[in-house]
Amino acid sequence: MSNKEQNYAYPLAILTTLFFAWGFITALNDVLIPYLKKAFELTIFQATLVQFAFFGAYFIGSVIYFIISSTKGDPIAKIGYKNGIIIGLVVAALGCAMFYPAAEFRIYGFFLGALFTLGLGLTLLQIAANPYVALLGAPETAPSRLNLSQGFNSFGTTISPALGGFLIFEYFNAEQGGVDSVKPLYIFLAASFLLLGLMIKFVKLPKMVEEKDENYSGSALKYKNLVFGIGAIFFYVGAEVAIGSLLINFLGLAEILGVEEAEGSKLLALYWGGAMIGRFAGSIAMSDSMSIGKKIGAMSGVSIVLFFLITFIADFNAILENPSLYSEAIVRNTPFLIFIAINLILSLISKGKAPKTLFLFALSAAVLLVLGVFTKGNIAMWAILSIGLFNSIMWSNIFTLSIAGLGKDTSQGSSLLVMAILGGALIPIIQGALADSIGLQFSFLLPIICYIYLMFFGLKGYKPIKRN
Repeated sequence: MSNKEQNYAYPLAILTTLFFAWGFITALNDVLIPYLKKAFELTIFQATLVQFAFFGAYFIGSVIYFIISSTKGDPIAKIGYKNGIIIGLVVAALGCAMFYPAAEFRIYGFFLGALFTLGLGLTLLQIAANPYVALLGAPETAPSRLNLSQGFNSFGTTISPALGGFLIFEYFNAEQGGVDSVKPLYIFLAASFLLLGLMIKFVKLPKMVEEKDENYSGSALKYKNLVFGIGAIFFYVGAEVAIGSLLINFLGLAEILGVEEAEGSKLLALYWGGAMIGRFAGSIAMSDSMSIGKKIGAMSGVSIVLFFLITFIADFNAILENPSLYSEAIVRNTPFLIFIAINLILSLISKGKAPKTLFLFALSAAVLLVLGVFTKGNIAMWAILSIGLFNSIMWSNIFTLSIAGLGKDTSQGSSLLVMAILGGALIPIIQGALADSIGLQFSFLLPIICYIYLMFFGLKGYKPIKRN
């Protein structure tokens, strides 16, 4: 590691905390969907409006940002990455606080408004934090840094279903009941976002200056890799969110497992936990400071440790009451190790190259979806749960490949990529409508289309070609 990257270690650690926070709150939506579905007696389509409101905010916020940056100049360039992050945290805190009156008035539309506000705050965080992490060091190691930060993002998404499911479905539900169960959790989250903003306010972060581009024209859309990358982010986020949103309901099907929502939320931790394993392992695979032997050892060691951690997180309440259940849970989750091994082998085959890894992982996810749709029981369950392992590196690889060579257009390009998170709003509700019409299990055919596009981006679409 160079001295320059060593100097960036502390600010990178601070930013990684943000990745954890928004990962936690994003995955919490997967618990809200079945919870609000039951509380308000909604159809699957109506329940997936949770994701439509949340991720729709990314689109609206990014459109506004793009218009401003195209006509008035880039806001982040004017106010700085640090101030952009702080503003995003304050807006996100407001969105969380709105859950209290939403529960008080018991209006589903109010919940959607709170989620929209929360999404607007996270939009600004995404626009500012992702390129900032990419700029904190050498360009060639940017995918590795983003994978590392995204690994902690996945730690948040892993904890969230298990902890949030326990608090909402069991602990607070027993104490308060009804939609009031969400009040304490979201008030705590609002306070946490404000505290993070206060910490960042008083932490010294380096002022990053993007390289100048003499041919800067005010529009990042002249870069083909960015244009194709926008589509890649749309389909990646759409597929990942749609699968996570309907997983608890999928596991509740009689032909799969037939479990209740509380039990399904525990298994959901494996889906998001798989992404954490893949991101940490992917960060190691993309490192250029290790021999192949050391990489294999480090990747295997990290993956096994995280497997044990995820198994504990998924059922932490029962295990704390009866520690003997931990060994039973490890045995029950052993099939997951097979998919972890496949993930590591593919990472090594791709030699840490972002485009090749993306192609192989997208192909794997598509194959697992086919298994999930056309089989039943444990095979279908493990196939769908294991997709998280292969979603793992997609965001960081797509993002860094998409902004490669953008120079002064980087922040604007970042806003366009964040705009494409709209996929997380649209694809889940489309799959929800399909589930209501053709059946929940067959609706999982839809994300296959998303992964086919990602295969294209990993093969050809990523190549940095600038149009005149």
